[in-house]
Amino acid sequence: MEIKLRYHLSIIALFFGLLLPAFNSNAQWWKKADEAEKERSKGMLLLTTEVQTEATVAINQMYNFHFPEAEREFNYLKIKYPQHPLPDFLLGLMQWWKIVPNTRNEVYDDRLIEYMDQSIEKAEKIYDETENPEAAFFMAAAYGFKGRLHAERKHWTRATLAAKNALKYLEYSRNFADFSPELMFGDGLYNYYYFFIKQNFPLLRPVLWLFPKADKSQGIAQLEKVSYQAFYTRTEARYFLLQIYGIENMNEKAYGMAKYTSETFPDNPYFHRAYARSAYMNGNIQEASALCKEILRRIEQHQIGYEGTSGRYASYILGYYALYVYRDHAEAMRYFKQCMAYTKETDATDSGYYWASVLGLARISYQQQHYDEAVDFCKEVLERAEKKSPQHTEAKKLLSESKKARRKKR
Repeated sequence: MEIKLRYHLSIIALFFGLLLPAFNSNAQWWKKADEAEKERSKGMLLLTTEVQTEATVAINQMYNFHFPEAEREFNYLKIKYPQHPLPDFLLGLMQWWKIVPNTRNEVYDDRLIEYMDQSIEKAEKIYDETENPEAAFFMAAAYGFKGRLHAERKHWTRATLAAKNALKYLEYSRNFADFSPELMFGDGLYNYYYFFIKQNFPLLRPVLWLFPKADKSQGIAQLEKVSYQAFYTRTEARYFLLQIYGIENMNEKAYGMAKYTSETFPDNPYFHRAYARSAYMNGNIQEASALCKEILRRIEQHQIGYEGTSGRYASYILGYYALYVYRDHAEAMRYFKQCMAYTKETDATDSGYYWASVLGLARISYQQQHYDEAVDFCKEVLERAEKKSPQHTEAKKLLSESKKARRKKR
């Protein structure tokens, strides 16, 4: 566009000499604007307006699960900036989001690690030559995602090493204030999950001695700030806040965040099911039902990212409503069995929704006076569900009631 503009202005200037000074002035304006942009970005690709504009479209496509479109844009950036770590990092991030709907899926693991390693390699070269804080930022981010995947796979030694590297480069990046909203993302995760690991993973507590102390409340506040102020990491912050709000029983905040992210990225299955779950947890029956039915419809249509994990959430919620709100036993049984099928399909029979579905079938059998079936369903829950789970406690109580009712019937 700029070349064409200058060309046409040049032709006009040849015929109308009076316009030539204006053209020269315009050229000086572009030169000054280019210099101002370089000064503003301090020579760092992440901060240039052009790259932010180009990346925004592709990043939004990625979060909306339009992966082919996103990949084309990321590869264009890779051609345009072959020595910069940004394109490889974004391509690696895209592999992570292919995993997100079902984190047991290991198909994309190798490509994620490969892209993050390439990003680290390019960042290291820049860092060694210039100590550029942007390069340190990418090393922190890429190591962070490697640690995230290794932790998901329970490769604790690899996860610990990756986390230590991430923190090392994150510390250096703090010297550059213009990255503060992005850097706060790493700080927020660290501050919150330090305590989460300490409380939920006793075997990993000795490892925490290797890391600095943290502040859980500050971690949540930092992630909330990132979710509105950061450019590159705001959606990642929202992804984690959805999980944290669930863990901390902040149901109203979870609902607001889930609704916003799902409406922003309407084809993202993770945000879709988070919205459905939040509506369910907040008692929004009509809204949750509509969202769940739409999830199941998209699974049937094989829409990208919609699979058994989302199906497990949706079918359980619909089964719950059918049993406890509408008293429709046939519909409840259909959805509970569908939930169990999706759960087995994704090898997630340790999930709470699976055992709640089995327990739901036990209650239906009890109410229909099929006490033998009720006893069998309760025994299955007691034998295999986690003993501290509410499903285990309820199954124990219902088993006793079913046995008493069976004796009276005989």
